[in-house]
Formats: sequence, C-alpha cells, structure tokens
Amino acid sequence: MSTTDPLVTTDWLAAHLDDPDVKILDASFKMPGVLPLPKDDYLAAHIPGAVFFDVDAVSDHSNPLPHMFPNAEQFGRDVGALGVGNDDTVVVYDAGGWVAGPRAWWMFLSYGHDKVRVLDGGLKKWRAEGRPVESGAVTPRPATFKASFDAKRVRTMQQMVANLESQAEQVVDARASERFEGRVQEPRPGLRSGHIPRSRNLPYNNLFDAATGTMKPLSELRTAFSAAGVKLDAPVVTSCGSGVSAAVLTLALYRLGVENPALYDGSWSEWGLSEGPAVATGPA
Repeated sequence: MSTTDPLVTTDWLAAHLDDPDVKILDASFKMPGVLPLPKDDYLAAHIPGAVFFDVDAVSDHSNPLPHMFPNAEQFGRDVGALGVGNDDTVVVYDAGGWVAGPRAWWMFLSYGHDKVRVLDGGLKKWRAEGRPVESGAVTPRPATFKASFDAKRVRTMQQMVANLESQAEQVVDARASERFEGRVQEPRPGLRSGHIPRSRNLPYNNLFDAATGTMKPLSELRTAFSAAGVKLDAPVVTSCGSGVSAAVLTLALYRLGVENPALYDGSWSEWGLSEGPAVATGPA
C-alpha cells in the first residue's frame, strides 16, 4: 500500500477483510432531515465487519455548531469504543457519494493516526461489483486509542478572519456554485447566503465520477483546482457547509501532494450565522 495515496481499492479491501489489524468504518452521512438515516442504511447493508462511525456522535457536544472536532480525549475514547487501536489500519468508506468518508479520514490524521485510508468508490462500487454485504449491528471489541490533536490541520473562525487581512492562505469552498454565489437559501435555517470573501469555489462532486463513485485521476483533479483558481504550491484551507464535504477537497489536495491542507471546521454553519463576519456573493 502506497504511503502517499490515502485511497485503497475494493480489491485491496476484499483481500484484507479478515485481517485482524484492518478496521473498517462506515462513515456515511446525510444532511439533517434526510431519511432513511445513515445508521439505518448501515444496519440494512454494510461491508462485512464494518462498524458505524457517526460523524455527529464523534464530535464536541458542548458546541452548538454541527459536528465540530471533539477534544483528543473524547476522540480516543469514541474510536476505541469502535474497536480501533493505535496499531490498526483504518479503512473508512461512505455510501459512495463521497460525503463523509474523507471527513473521518481527516479526523484520524488530525488526531495523530496516519494508518488510515478511504475506500475508493465506497459502498456503491463495492456493491456494483457484487461483493458481500451484511446487515445488522456489529459489536466491536473495545480497544485503546490514544489521540493527540494536531491543530495545524484545522482552522478556527478567528484564524479565518485574520486570513482575510493577511491572505496567507487560499480558501476553497466545496459547496455547489449556487450556494457559494448566494443565489439560493442555505439548507440550514437562519444562515446568510454567500461565501467567505476572496474564497474560491470547487464543488466537491466535481472530483469524482458519479457513475462509479471513484475519485477522478490526479491529472483531472489538478485541472479542476487550477480551473477554480487554486495554486497547488501555496497554502490552502478547505471549507463547505459544515466541515464535512470540504474534506473531499482536502483528500484530493493531499493526493496531489499539497502538504497539510487545513480544514475550516465551522465552515458556513459558523461564518454564515447572522452575526458572523463579512459575506461576499456572486462568482469567485
């Protein structure tokens, strides 16, 4: 397995299904109010042995913003309860729409665990290939996971506001262009429409093939960032609606060799609040 590419293939995972050191996590996620719930989808069908990684549960419950990063102690406790130890290789996947597998991957990296991979194509590709699935809950054997938080991988609103002045980091927003440009209402009530001033827009679904669910080749990823006005040789922070789909951009940047692309955890759920900082509208 290459140490640089965070993706693994369905072939690789099928060959390692019975490996006791490989822990599989289903990190599927949907917007609030969309049914069936991801956990119910998981119970209906998941890759054999996979445990459900709930993006909303593994988060800071004292923060009113959606699924913000928890402290290191809580992350270690939560993933240890999922059966993941510090020596395990973690493979995360989602339903195949690339929404939250990369978010879980980035969380593991941010808490000091680099043996983590994302299943290319997710459950969608796995099932399209006729591979086995199982239903019902999996009860993992609890493990010990010691986490240490690497703050360089995440940005706060204070840092993002300071960046408006310094322009030290490029900001690229993973939301759909009509949301970025402020032409539609945000799906979360009470948020303003628009984007962080001077940010770029690259909708995350432009980075994978909708038919197969696999991420596009590196050359096409490079072209997509370039077309969005993002320079790959300068620092980048990714953003989105609530810090989940932004990680798809982070994953693509990581694959392109961009060192430590950071993620704005609060994203538009925080910036877009009525009392939040300045908002821009229209194209980037």
